[in-house]
Amino acid sequence: MNRIFHARIAMGQYLFLILIGILAVYMLWYKSPFLAAIFMLWLVVIIEKLIHTTYTVTPDGKLVLSFGRFSRSKEILMKDITSVERASSMQVGRFAVMRYVLVKYGEGKCVVLLPVKEEEFIRLLEERRG
Repeated sequence: MNRIFHARIAMGQYLFLILIGILAVYMLWYKSPFLAAIFMLWLVVIIEKLIHTTYTVTPDGKLVLSFGRFSRSKEILMKDITSVERASSMQVGRFAVMRYVLVKYGEGKCVVLLPVKEEEFIRLLEERRG
């Protein structure tokens, strides 16, 4: 059975959405409908990407990374995964700007993931990796 994990939305992504929304309203206010339409379309694409990003662990030994309807999904074979670890960006004391899961696979390749249930995601990948 496929196990699907949804992506967590980071604070920086919320701030970026607010910025693009403000720019769209600003362009409408100052009568630039073309630029306002571009910002609104960009906002739709970003929101769709944030809502529909999922990480699927399949029973046939694949990790499928889906980044929304407008992006290609990526498949990583479980046997190619070399390590799965929790990591964080800039850290001050106990507090980090952003915490994420770092998956290393293949020859020097890695991907940063933001699953909602980090511990369960890491545990499942470690189990399936073998």
